[in-house]
Amino acid sequence: MDRKREIFQYYVEALKDVPGIAFMPEAGYGRCNRWLTVVLITPEEFGADREVLRQALEAENIESRPVWKPMHLQPVFESATESHGNTQAGKRKYDARRVGGKVAEDLFERGLCLPSGTAMTHNDLDRVIDIILKYGKNN
Repeated sequence: MDRKREIFQYYVEALKDVPGIAFMPEAGYGRCNRWLTVVLITPEEFGADREVLRQALEAENIESRPVWKPMHLQPVFESATESHGNTQAGKRKYDARRVGGKVAEDLFERGLCLPSGTAMTHNDLDRVIDIILKYGKNN
């Protein structure tokens, strides 16, 4: 857990003044293990969206990924088939319960999981940071 927190803090220190880049905050009532380092990108402020940045990292053989797709947007919740035995009775549409749907959708749209493996060196982290900085408006 300590190494994950160090990696997170390294990213924060390097990117804290970059417009349009924000990090997931830590709740005052607990201590996050920082298993995953997620940045939230505001394209209008940063200069590129999450997908452009993900592809730029991928072009340099650096794996990153969007934040998980919210459950209510998953295809399984678009429709379900009712069947009795071997015959199909028809299709009905089921709406997934959406609590915090707008928040989850925003996190999915703007969130990018950065590499944060415990074996990463400062050089590895700097490589990721350099690519992020390259895509910011100020460059």
